[in-house]
Amino acid sequence: MAQMSIPPIDPRSGFSKSNSTFYSKRKPIALPSNESLDVTTFISSRAHHGRIAFIDASSGRHFTFSDVWSAVDSVSSSLFAMGVRKGHVVLLLSPNSIFFPIVCLSVISLGAVITTTNPLNTTQEIAKQIADSKPVLAFTTPQLVPKIAPSNLPIVLIGEEKLIGTAKIVTTLEEMMKEKPSESRVKERVTQNDTATLLYSSGTTGASKGVISSHKNLIAMVQTVLSRFESEGGKQVFICTVPMFHIYGLVAFATGLLASGSTVVVLSRFEMDEMFLSIGKYRVTDLPLVPPIIVAMVNGADQIKRKYDFGSLKTVLCGGAPLSREVIEGFVEKYPTVDILQGYGLTESTGIGASTDSLEESRRYGTAGLLSPNFEAKIVDPDSGEALPVNRTGELWLRGPTIMKGYFSNAEATASTLDSAGWLRTGDLCYIDEDGFIFVVDRLKELIKYKGYQVPPAELEALLLTHPEIADAAVIPFPDREVGQYPMAYVVRKNGSNLSESAVMDFVAKQVAPYKRIRRVSFIASVPKNASGKILRKDLIKLATSKL
Repeated sequence: MAQMSIPPIDPRSGFSKSNSTFYSKRKPIALPSNESLDVTTFISSRAHHGRIAFIDASSGRHFTFSDVWSAVDSVSSSLFAMGVRKGHVVLLLSPNSIFFPIVCLSVISLGAVITTTNPLNTTQEIAKQIADSKPVLAFTTPQLVPKIAPSNLPIVLIGEEKLIGTAKIVTTLEEMMKEKPSESRVKERVTQNDTATLLYSSGTTGASKGVISSHKNLIAMVQTVLSRFESEGGKQVFICTVPMFHIYGLVAFATGLLASGSTVVVLSRFEMDEMFLSIGKYRVTDLPLVPPIIVAMVNGADQIKRKYDFGSLKTVLCGGAPLSREVIEGFVEKYPTVDILQGYGLTESTGIGASTDSLEESRRYGTAGLLSPNFEAKIVDPDSGEALPVNRTGELWLRGPTIMKGYFSNAEATASTLDSAGWLRTGDLCYIDEDGFIFVVDRLKELIKYKGYQVPPAELEALLLTHPEIADAAVIPFPDREVGQYPMAYVVRKNGSNLSESAVMDFVAKQVAPYKRIRRVSFIASVPKNASGKILRKDLIKLATSKL
């Protein structure tokens, strides 16, 4: 985005009256002009050889930066020999591991596309993603093979064990990493506009959709991460607590921080005790978290500080939902030497769209932060479509170099989310104050945020309607201090049915990942809907919360 085209703007808010657009107050970041550039090459050209890149928290096994790049070279060469080409999709189903970034970067370097999925997802949920994205190959761990085996995809095992069974195991990642890269391989030309990742998101409504992010999107996000963290010269040690299959984990831990020269300590699964022990053991300086864990750290602070060593910790970074005044102040009081920063983003914005970059900014309570570098925003009245000025609430629209290309094979969903001028409708109701800070007021979109995970109500409603004793159903977010929100179902029983609350919950629990489970049920005579048949969720939320 050329700076020279920006009209006169208010330096305090970043707002321009001439086109009702807010412009980022952050220092602009330079993006590479070379069109023939893939994100792996971009990151490796900045690598800090010799320092430690990734450490496995439990085993202590680690990779230096040079280990990472030689592994990427070998794996990409092996993939090419196996017939993986530009445009092919490769599935990665794995918990966090030091191998995760190697698989991603190897696939992306070929111009192939990586699609990740949640290890907690059921076989049916994964089968749906496989049917949609049509991968040619899958990487997974021995424990997770049964979730992919029915698809008959060729599988590369992450881990030493060779499984004997019905699955088509073609090799192991360890074997691929030992291969000597082929001298004769002719690399296909990969451009910044080519697709790099296909991460699945529920978007603003409904079923899960593949979000197409290009190499350009990822390069711009790496630059954004660098603008926040490179100043320390690679002396930081981060602990990876958030899932790498999620956009937050992927852009931070598999790409951005690698370019900054930081060390990343990887927890294969999140456990509070292991996380706290690792902070002391590996002298962790930066801790990215989601709100429920920060709340737990505040509530259990005295015991936690007695038991664990926090001497090295400088910063906690929070994403997923804005923190309340009470939580921020509680944290600052209990952990006075640790700064608390926040970030706001979507899968569709390839990560961070706004952030607070200092404790002073975070203390503007309830804010999602200032717009990321090179970003523009509009606040649009959902009814009239009018772009609004400072301190007026409407839907937040974002435009910038990290905004997705669109949804995979879904022109209709793309058109309803991205307009022809490149504006992303976030589905969040927000206002921007006189100093340019974004505040998220509510969600237009219907997602439930459980511990930072997205749960689409429409998916659970469709499932409930397959129950023989359910005539109609609506699912809403129910507020909870510990997890943020959890799914609550309003159910209309068929005549003569005496279906119980626990039977409804058990029916859903057997078919979905644990974070999508219904945790509260209320029976109702009819589901309130508008004239066009759309569920009036706001009415049900009011009904549910009025009893609190």
